[in-house]
Amino acid sequence: MAVATVNLHAVTSWVGIARLFAIVLSCIAFSLVASTRAFGGPYGTWCMFTWCFCFAVTLLVVLLELLELYPKLPLSWDDFTSAFSMLATLMVFTTSVVFPSTFINSPCSGSKCARQAVATTVSCLCFLAYAVEVGLTRAKPGDISSFLSTVPGLLKVFEAYVACLIFSLLDTFSSEAGLQWCVAVYSICFIVTLLIIIFTIGRCLSYLPCPLEKMLVVYNTLALVMYITATILWPLYSFRGKSRPESCGRDCWWNKHLGVTFLTIFNLIAYLVDLVYSTKMVFIRAPP
Repeated sequence: MAVATVNLHAVTSWVGIARLFAIVLSCIAFSLVASTRAFGGPYGTWCMFTWCFCFAVTLLVVLLELLELYPKLPLSWDDFTSAFSMLATLMVFTTSVVFPSTFINSPCSGSKCARQAVATTVSCLCFLAYAVEVGLTRAKPGDISSFLSTVPGLLKVFEAYVACLIFSLLDTFSSEAGLQWCVAVYSICFIVTLLIIIFTIGRCLSYLPCPLEKMLVVYNTLALVMYITATILWPLYSFRGKSRPESCGRDCWWNKHLGVTFLTIFNLIAYLVDLVYSTKMVFIRAPP
């Protein structure tokens, strides 16, 4: 008769404690918001999805490590947990900004507003818990055994997430060639970045025709050049000859295009830093 093995280190280590905090805090956040029954619309749905998704996946990760079942999965566990903790950090951070700016009005009074304010505070603490996990699991300089726990790997998750945010703001854009090129840049870079993440987690890097480090240098160089063009062309074609509408609310095209502009700059910086680190991985080896 098989006896289940329990690995208490999964919940007593610093990483395990950070995950337990994230589980509890995300559960409190979505429970408080659910009790207000005021989370309608796309922004409220996103916030609730973020808290529930992070709660469920983190709980699953803890249970699989506690029962030592993760070695049976056909994936790179360290890469998966590193990628997820980075993704959860970004998602919860976005939610901690979007939720109060959308649902908490000034002046804030009453039980409903108090629960929303507490949920926002708890969400911020949840973000810190995931950020601590990212810091604890990040690979040491020179260690590339788990690619997605290195700085270039974490940047890949950041780049893919920012591209998703850009797509969420691309509900309307004209048929001008400059803007179409920008959308092509966002799409191509997102697809390639996502494939790198999937191949790494799925242990498929051995199927690549060249070493990952060298391929990253080439890809990051091309992505950087493409994002430079998008950083110039997007605001040029989006705002040329157009002024900000007088009544420009949250869903105003001007605000969305301005958001895409800033997100494009963020990804440009990310690909630049990614290129620097990837180049160091290839040409500057850590001393033995």
